[in-house]
This record gives sequence, C-alpha cells and structure tokens, in this order.
Amino acid sequence: MIITLDDSLLQIEPNFKIGIIHYTKIVVSSSPQMLKGRLQLFQEQLFFEMEEKKVTEFEGIKEWRALWKKFGADPNRYRHSAEALYRRISKQNYITPIHSAVDLNNFFSIQYELPFGIYDSNKIQEDITISLGTENSEYKGLNGRENVLKNIVVLHDATGAFGSPFVDSIRTAVTENTTEAIQVVFLRPSIGKEEGEKLLNSISDMFHQIHGGDVNSTVLSNENKEWRN
Repeated sequence: MIITLDDSLLQIEPNFKIGIIHYTKIVVSSSPQMLKGRLQLFQEQLFFEMEEKKVTEFEGIKEWRALWKKFGADPNRYRHSAEALYRRISKQNYITPIHSAVDLNNFFSIQYELPFGIYDSNKIQEDITISLGTENSEYKGLNGRENVLKNIVVLHDATGAFGSPFVDSIRTAVTENTTEAIQVVFLRPSIGKEEGEKLLNSISDMFHQIHGGDVNSTVLSNENKEWRN
C-alpha cells in the first residue's frame, strides 16, 4: 500500500503533517478495565477543567480550528472530531465504551487535543491519498449521515473517500473482527517532525500493549510526501 500526502494541502499549509501508524496481527476486543477506567477518569477531570476554560482555548483545538478555516471550511458548522469530543464532555455527555480500538482512539484524541482516525486496512481498496476534499468527497459516516467533505482534509482510496478529521465512514470502520488497521493522527502544523515521531511512538506503544501485533509508522510532510508500506 502507498499512502500519499497531496500538494492540495501543502500549498495552503506548507507545515501540514499527518502521522500514519500501520498495525498488523492485532486483536480487537472489549476494552480492558484499565482503559475504561482511564477514559472515564480523564473525561471527568477534563469536565472540571472546562468549567474554568473554554473548549476553544485548548491549544490543539484552537490550532485545528484555525487550520479548518485556512482550508476554507467553517469550524463552527463542521467541528473537527477532537473539538466535538471536548464539547460532549463539557456537557457531561461522556463517551461510552465501544471496543478497544475505538476507545483507545478516543482516549488519545482527548489526551492530545487532536483529531484521530482508525480504519480497517482490509476494507481499504488499494492505495490512499490524503488531500483537500471537493464537492465529490462524500460518504456515509459513523454519525449516520451522508457527509460532503468539501474543503476538509479527506482520505481517499480506489473506491472513494473514507476518512477525515471530521467523521469517519462506515465502510472502513474498525470492528472486533479487524486484524489489520491504519491509524491516522492529524498532527498540528506547529509540531516538529521529531516531536511528531515521538508522539507516534507513544501512541503505538500503548496500542500495541492492548492489541498485540506488529507496528510501523511515519510522519508525512512536505519533506516526506509518500510512504510505501
């Protein structure tokens, strides 16, 4: 599989970066109690923090809102997934466990203030391109709606769009039958390459502890637009 970062994004934001982690031979199941407990505790702590601090004052949330606007989308109408999670938590509408892969993805998203995506590799058709969405970039999302992703970062395969920092598609969703997955970390442009690589290592180490299997990762950027894996 070849994963390519398209120039349509880099021309608008030259410092744009995407973290990609490829997991193989993993076992997805009901989340261990340790993860459920940490996810619940983190949300409770965040709720109390947001009594004193607005959602838009968190650095990661703020930077992705600015990037959203830079790409031409309305951050108030189409909130990136990390902001959507924070807004849920601010209303004490806490995230309930689904399974280990999704729960860990949500935990990372609220911990690092970043949008995350995770996709079943066996449901992806051929290579992946990450580009700026157009009026033709659409799919049925996990939110139950048909989503048009114009001016939003989008992942495409040979079949069409399947993922974004807004909402992911039903087509490539990870389930407890998934044995191979691609995790996408929508990094902040202000994060340097080395810092991004360290972040991916921390994320993949914890994911590996729970799911087993093998791991490869990279940061795609202006200096490294393509990954053959």
